[in-house]
Amino acid sequence: MSSSTLRKAVIRASLLCRSRAPLAQNIEALNVGARWSRLTHSAAGCGSLAVPATRAYWGSSSIRSSASKSLSSYTAAIESSRSFSAAASDLPSFEELPMPSLSPTMTEGNIASWKLKEGDKISAGDVLADIETDKATMDMESMEDGYLAKILVPAGTQNVAVGTTLAIIVEDKADCAAFANYSPSAAPAAPAAAPAAPITAPTPAAPSPSTPAVPAAAPPVRKDSSARVFASPLARKLAAERGIKISNVTGTGPMGRIIKADVEEHKEAAAAETVATSEFPSWMFPDYTDMPVKMIQKITAQRLTQSKQEIPHYYLSVDVQMDKLMAIRAQLNGGLAASKSETKLSVTDFIIKASAVALMRVPAVNSSWMDDKIRTYHAADISVAVQTDHGLMVPIVRDADTKGLSSISSDVKSLATKARENKLTPAEYSGGTFTISNLGMFGVKQFCAIVNPPQACILAVGSSEKRVIPGKVEGTYEEGSFMCATISCDHRVVDGAVAAQWLAEFKKLMEDPMTILL
Repeated sequence: MSSSTLRKAVIRASLLCRSRAPLAQNIEALNVGARWSRLTHSAAGCGSLAVPATRAYWGSSSIRSSASKSLSSYTAAIESSRSFSAAASDLPSFEELPMPSLSPTMTEGNIASWKLKEGDKISAGDVLADIETDKATMDMESMEDGYLAKILVPAGTQNVAVGTTLAIIVEDKADCAAFANYSPSAAPAAPAAAPAAPITAPTPAAPSPSTPAVPAAAPPVRKDSSARVFASPLARKLAAERGIKISNVTGTGPMGRIIKADVEEHKEAAAAETVATSEFPSWMFPDYTDMPVKMIQKITAQRLTQSKQEIPHYYLSVDVQMDKLMAIRAQLNGGLAASKSETKLSVTDFIIKASAVALMRVPAVNSSWMDDKIRTYHAADISVAVQTDHGLMVPIVRDADTKGLSSISSDVKSLATKARENKLTPAEYSGGTFTISNLGMFGVKQFCAIVNPPQACILAVGSSEKRVIPGKVEGTYEEGSFMCATISCDHRVVDGAVAAQWLAEFKKLMEDPMTILL
């Protein structure tokens, strides 16, 4: 029999045995391989198909011994899986409850509290626990009836990855006692291979002359600052943007060439070193209290830092005269009060409506950067920044361009209440095409906000102040109320002239609010 035929037989037997076929089929595959080549060197992962070793031992009696030992190992693995299943079968039927993904951006969460105790009855729809996500604390509901047999992750546990088993649910209450000492590691997730009988490995054959040894990779070489630095154009550009001296970066590319990844790693290392060296002994400071960082604060910090580092921000400001708007607002609120309506329009409601209409007139601002394309949206979903005890929340007023002021006011009040109670659902804070942050009620005159990715712009609104302006009659003066609005833009998406056009539309709508109502 030729060498190629023998090789094919061994490979065929190995591939067949590696499939998840019944034991009889795997044994048959081994028999076929043995009949064809007398070489069963590997079975179902219990041995490795080492081609150089088989080449060194063609026709050797050690092959039969190796095949026998491989088969014994394979059989031991099967018996091990059988005994494992038998051990698992001692437990009643149960269901593992994993950590759910409660928002599109959730990768981990905190167990705020458990609503039930071990042994309690569960009905479909019951709230089992409060899960703190990256945006809110949400209810985790049961999908089936049963009993809570075992809580595996206690309340207060933080950074629990999505998919982690949180608890065990059984059908009968009498089965709860069987899971008193249960742990996820005991679950039959994957049968572990039993220790096989020790196999004496053959002495490695000398390397073939046709297969030269691969030399170990040389460590990166630090370049002398006085010598010429070899770096890719992208690496040089990134280093210049981040203020990194390119000669200080260690190159790992071909011939020590500096690539983009080297600059990024150097930046992370430098930041870590700065943090480490910036820590001072506690005795240098007065008494203090350390507060644990909440999940929403952690996520907000990460995203805002990423936004400020990666998005090229620029800012444009405009002064908006508010006298007409305040007069119409007072008139509309008077009418609502006369009709005994609970709705009361705020300045923020007018700002949301004016922003939404301006987005429809200048749609380029209502866009997002998508790496290989710019996506322009056909509706204005306005995110409104709300400060809560839990952190900064941004609930969304959907389709604000098509809603009236009364509907916008109701949505804002409802969403703000849910945000402060930490009861927002993912649908109420996920998405958004434009953000408004209003600090005017705190007396802030003007500020620059950070773009909320993937959005391209955010509007920062300050307080109104009285100013003396030229009157309608020459030589006279009158008093006017002005508000400063500053838009922060992603320069990759919105050019300065486009942002200025949007600000002009926004200013016109705010100064003549009757056009908003048309």
